[in-house]
Amino acid sequence: MIRTVLGDLRPDALGITDSHDHLFFRSAALPGQELDDEEAAVAEVRAFADAGGQAIVQWTPHGLNRRAELLPGISTSTGVSIIAATGLHRREHYPDGFVDKVQDQLAEIFVRELTAGVGDTQVRAGLIKVASGFHVLDAHAELVMRAAAEAHHATNAPIAIHHELGSAADAVLDLLVDELGVHPGAVVLGHLNRFPDHRVHRELAERGAWLTFDGPSRANNATDPRLMDCLAALIDAGYADRLLLGGDTTTARARASTGEGPGMPYLLTHLRPRITRYFGADIADAVFRNNPARAFTTDWRA
Repeated sequence: MIRTVLGDLRPDALGITDSHDHLFFRSAALPGQELDDEEAAVAEVRAFADAGGQAIVQWTPHGLNRRAELLPGISTSTGVSIIAATGLHRREHYPDGFVDKVQDQLAEIFVRELTAGVGDTQVRAGLIKVASGFHVLDAHAELVMRAAAEAHHATNAPIAIHHELGSAADAVLDLLVDELGVHPGAVVLGHLNRFPDHRVHRELAERGAWLTFDGPSRANNATDPRLMDCLAALIDAGYADRLLLGGDTTTARARASTGEGPGMPYLLTHLRPRITRYFGADIADAVFRNNPARAFTTDWRA
């Protein structure tokens, strides 16, 4: 089953999915760029639904303003399934002292939010979101990933990783999969568009993880024009069944509803037609429907 904010869902009911995005997000590293407007979030989800979208995976983790109490109402009113996250981001995204207060309880927090509910709500998270360092795993990243692996083994929850500028994905698999015993099919590697090395991408796919290309709502300079080449290299190598796409909208200006950014609908109004034109309808269906239904499915323990 897939754990959504309205309860567990059969994989075949998930539908066309934005595999990495944010409805609500607040970071100490991004002052003044908060996503905290319920009305704007609803407008963005409706625009995504109008473009054919049926599910959104919100990667906002513990302590970054997930607004879990609002997610069931947004899902119900728009008809779009929402998967929420537990986990912990890089240290700089939190106010001073926050991480120190929770770092010894991370696995317990993650398990509770996956099985009982986020905060005072009964809204359960459906994945664990963590973050790597830049090219290496610093002490904070390793601490959080060890807690994520412990929570995964207790619940079977998938683990999604923010890679700083797309780097250190190999180090993440070395730790989570090789050392800590997480199945590679439970690992979703994010931001790989920011590190457009085809050889590295093929090596990651060979190891069995999910490869997420996200961020058309972000100013990624040269990485966006290289997206189709990255996808083509993996598709030609036989890894179309490991690919996911997401918007990763993290600021209000990036939302389509503001008129300033492409937002969530861009995945379906622009990228999906291009993928269909270049690679065929079957590949587009795999990337937006079939692969997410497999990537975020698990046999939940509790």
